[in-house]
Amino acid sequence: MTATPTAKTDAATQKTIFRERLAVLRKNKTFVIGVAVLVFWILCAIFGKWIARYEINQMDFKATRSAPSGKYWFGTDSLGQDVFSRVIIGSRLIVIMAFSATALGTLVGTSLGLVAGYFKGWFDTILMRFLEAISAIPVIIIALLAIAAVGRSSTIITILIIGFIFSPNIARTVRAAVLGEAEFEYVAAAKLRTERTPHILFREILPNVLPPLIVEFTVRLGYAIFAVATLSFLGAGVEAGSPDWGTQVAETWSLIFGNTWWPTLFPALAIASLAVSVNLISDGLLEVFEL
Repeated sequence: MTATPTAKTDAATQKTIFRERLAVLRKNKTFVIGVAVLVFWILCAIFGKWIARYEINQMDFKATRSAPSGKYWFGTDSLGQDVFSRVIIGSRLIVIMAFSATALGTLVGTSLGLVAGYFKGWFDTILMRFLEAISAIPVIIIALLAIAAVGRSSTIITILIIGFIFSPNIARTVRAAVLGEAEFEYVAAAKLRTERTPHILFREILPNVLPPLIVEFTVRLGYAIFAVATLSFLGAGVEAGSPDWGTQVAETWSLIFGNTWWPTLFPALAIASLAVSVNLISDGLLEVFEL
């Protein structure tokens, strides 16, 4: 069992807490399943070129819209392209974009939350009202407006937009944790030692607000996966012709009406499995950190 420290936690205690939490996570079946699925897709993103059975743009015009079989495990699309290979290789783009956008939002949101919670006052009030105004608008709406304003869609632009949109929620989470931590004795001791503000924020306070930050990261990662896939489906997330899952669904969903369901089903299941795995991990972490 763990509780919020009233003094700076020493190294031995931190190791004990870590071992306790790790032991609980290992017994959490949903967490283990979530990690296994996430690791699978990360491996596909890294080694997809070697896992895929065919080149991503290789066409077999003699087997267009071929149902799943021993030759084509997930079938083929209307161009005779192997759906399995496209799903495996397409994982790379969505994994990179989702993780990058979430990491960017976490970095910006954490910095803002630390500053707002530590200094409080008028700066905190103005910053929080501004961030609340941003977070009140749906993610997809802001993303579409931003992409329309820029005039083009690209991987980098999408990452920047999603990261910017996620930062307010992360900032609020960190701020709430910092408001409590700033009252503890170890912060006052750091001030008495005349430590500089960056040192107090990032070396003293930040390590003690990591639990809620880690949970928030996993939650936002799940949202990022759906955001990237949705923007790609709408044709606004990545460059045209990219083999990501959202684009595959957008290009093939109309085939369902002709009883050709496999080119749409498998990338859609891939999106769902990746997002669900992250949510399972988030639930497991939340359970552990609330002990």
